[in-house]
Amino acid sequence: MSDRLVDILVTSFMRILIPGIKVTIPLTLLSFLLSLVIGLLLALVQVANIKGLKEFARFYIWIFRGTPLIVQLFIIFFGLPSIGITLDAFPAAVLAFGMNLGAYNAEVFRSAIMAIPKGQLEAAYMIGLNYPQAMARVILPQSFPVAFPNLFNNLISLLKDTSLAASITVIELFTSAQQIAARTYEPFALYCEAALIYLIFSTALTWLQNWIEKKLVWKSGENDKDKDADCGCGRNKAMVG
Repeated sequence: MSDRLVDILVTSFMRILIPGIKVTIPLTLLSFLLSLVIGLLLALVQVANIKGLKEFARFYIWIFRGTPLIVQLFIIFFGLPSIGITLDAFPAAVLAFGMNLGAYNAEVFRSAIMAIPKGQLEAAYMIGLNYPQAMARVILPQSFPVAFPNLFNNLISLLKDTSLAASITVIELFTSAQQIAARTYEPFALYCEAALIYLIFSTALTWLQNWIEKKLVWKSGENDKDKDADCGCGRNKAMVG
């Protein structure tokens, strides 16, 4: 490796990393939060089996899972202005990524909710809760740990997919690498450096996912112990009686 190439890689590392921190990470987080809202609403509509809205939810999921993400980006950023709706590049990217991932998260939430035994909902009704209260207080808190691994995997995939925002002029991590490569004529080395930074971000998220999953398992285990202790007390009282 020549001294010139080493100097390019050293000086360009921060020039690529800083847009990654300032643009790529916020773009990922904002898009993911939007996708959670969309996904949860679509899942609840499907589970509640509301006629009309359920068909709309299924149609939405079919469209956004069945068409390429980059096409959706182009429609929102380049296509909407033709009908009088103009968005800046960053909000357009957030909207496109959020709407796209929302379709996938909807299926994650739906399957997690369906995994909760029906008896839980019936028990909630028996203690006087209505449907929204039962979902908010009983079903969703139990379904979140089930959905969490797949949701976090989608977040990690989204982090990498944000590189597509370069196609609509968002100056993020990959765009910065492209600009430096165009000036230095070292595309291979600089794109590898960009890949390394994506790998660092993804690895950090993977470590965070593993840490949270351990906490969720620990909390679930503590709850099970508490339930067993309560049951044990009940049996002991019954035996004494």
